[in-house]
Amino acid sequence: MTKRRFDAHSTEFGLWLREQPEIDSSRGYVATNVDYIWKNYDTLDWMIIEEKRHGSQPKNWQTSIFLQLDALCKANPHYHGFHVLVFENTSPDDGLIWLDGKEIVRDELIAFLQFA
Repeated sequence: MTKRRFDAHSTEFGLWLREQPEIDSSRGYVATNVDYIWKNYDTLDWMIIEEKRHGSQPKNWQTSIFLQLDALCKANPHYHGFHVLVFENTSPDDGLIWLDGKEIVRDELIAFLQFA
């Protein structure tokens, strides 16, 4: 059995994927997940949100995948876009918040999540 490195944000399958030489990133294979598909089931409004903590930003290859996904979703009239939500620390309650590069406050985040 291969010794796996600890990764608190990965599943067993995610760890397994990283161990397979046939599908290594050096061969062009990459994977990313979507953090949130946020939806109001009454209005059918929905959007995709990528969350980043500690002020980080999506990697270039990740942004490329997200742009492809966003382009495909734009045909849906209830779709409100793909958004990057960045926390200075780990949540809206422990530091600054940026939405798509613009600094916002908690009330603005709540309005955004209400599709206002």
